[in-house]
Amino acid sequence: MRLLLFGPGYTGTRIAAAFATDGAAVTTIGRNEDASALIGAATHILSTVPPGEAGDPILNLYGPALAEASAWKGYLSSTGVYGDCGGAWVDESAPVQGRRSPRNAADAAWNAIGACVFRLPGIYGPGRSILDRIAAGAAHRIDLPGQVFSRIHVEDIVSAVQLAARAGSHATFNLGDDAPAPQNALVELGCALLGRPLPPLQGLQEAALSPAARAFYAENRRIANVKAKRLLGWRPRYPDYRAGLRALIATTSPAITSTPPNTASTDQR
Repeated sequence: MRLLLFGPGYTGTRIAAAFATDGAAVTTIGRNEDASALIGAATHILSTVPPGEAGDPILNLYGPALAEASAWKGYLSSTGVYGDCGGAWVDESAPVQGRRSPRNAADAAWNAIGACVFRLPGIYGPGRSILDRIAAGAAHRIDLPGQVFSRIHVEDIVSAVQLAARAGSHATFNLGDDAPAPQNALVELGCALLGRPLPPLQGLQEAALSPAARAFYAENRRIANVKAKRLLGWRPRYPDYRAGLRALIATTSPAITSTPPNTASTDQR
């Protein structure tokens, strides 16, 4: 297996490491690196690069070559393509809509060239979870009854991509854990695990949220993962936020578990 991976960020770096551990020859392409000569030699190609206002940067550069490549192709998309669903369960047959038009266009374009598309909700893992926010004094609780979110541990994304690549799948898959939950539930468990006081419960207008955080709270849906389980045999190692956060607390830096939160922080993302 020769994997060409675009965008070795938080998730991509872990995917690359897992493939390399399994014996694959892995080449990662970052910003300002040219992959023109590498596409034809790859047996597997994965993009983790999000689109911008100008569209998908990888397809903009290499679209024709990727369309012609015989390699298995994969793309990390977002469940944001479904928009606000009023808290309903959403599977892959749901219409693509909502606020993220560049993401929607990129999702469709990768589908059109036969890529396996992974639609992801909020990603968490080591160094990127509510535990880190609580430790930084940046967590908040918003009073929005009925608001739920899906999420996925980064290791569960890695395992799903590996399964799909090995199977040569060209389907679209929702990836998320088995227990969508209110964000406040994560804050409450995280505070309990760290022995920190709960942040105050605030209304959406009262909280000093960034535009990105406000957009986060503007959408309400539960992501169904049955298709990935049925077709790939995938099972999340961390089936809910409780399992994920308890595993993270065991490996969390002592600085996070012992340092009082910075109460002067104004980061309310």
